[in-house]
Amino acid sequence: MTFDQGFALIGVAHLLPIPAGPVASPGFRAVIERAMADAAVLASAGFDGVILENFGDAPFPAGPVDPHVVALVAILAARIRERHPALHIGINLLRNDARSAMGVAAASDADFVRVNVHAGAMLTDQGILQGDAHRTLRYRRELGADVGDRPVAVIADVLVKHAVPLGPVDIGALAADTAKRGGAEVLIVTGEGTGKAADPARVHAVRAAVPGVPVWLGSGVTADTLPTWRRVAQGAIIGTAVHEDGDVRRPLDRARAARIRAAAG
Repeated sequence: MTFDQGFALIGVAHLLPIPAGPVASPGFRAVIERAMADAAVLASAGFDGVILENFGDAPFPAGPVDPHVVALVAILAARIRERHPALHIGINLLRNDARSAMGVAAASDADFVRVNVHAGAMLTDQGILQGDAHRTLRYRRELGADVGDRPVAVIADVLVKHAVPLGPVDIGALAADTAKRGGAEVLIVTGEGTGKAADPARVHAVRAAVPGVPVWLGSGVTADTLPTWRRVAQGAIIGTAVHEDGDVRRPLDRARAARIRAAAG
């Protein structure tokens, strides 16, 4: 996937609760069926990509996810790749299991991983999460996922939602560290929480700090606000606004997806 041309429109398959998680699950089959249906909605609407995210497993672990979560997401990514070959696929294993996400992406021929904390540290509801760019990029190289026809890109948040820095931080300096020292190919700016719009001042600060690196919006984008955001960002990850009635517990809505695609131009 090339990130320096056009506007990237990425949807999210918020996975239903997975078995053995902290909340009741409808079972593996139901999780797979919902995710495949959501991916089909995004593909038919003309979205550029989909992120697979174990969203239904909140509260999330601070460390690695369980092996069966890795296996399930890898199966889903491979099936979506086969059924929708033009759809770019991203992997986000919450809360911050970048290593497992990279393994899934490499094995399933996915395009990118989203890393919530790639550089620095953030205080979250899981406790303190620390970035480990060294380990993530080294593992990508060991897997051979940094070369070839479909290298796996690292898409990293700068001051991710549902988190606060441990102390005063300059967002421009953190953005530069995440991209230049951390090796992230794309930077994400979010609002304070799921469905919350980003602060335009933050977006401009990140763009000014790393003008050669694409910046995506990571939360709160709707069909109404997308035309404005298109002028200041190079892409958007849209989750909540695509769901039926804007409810992340419900399936993705074809009409909403079509409106968002039209608004993106």
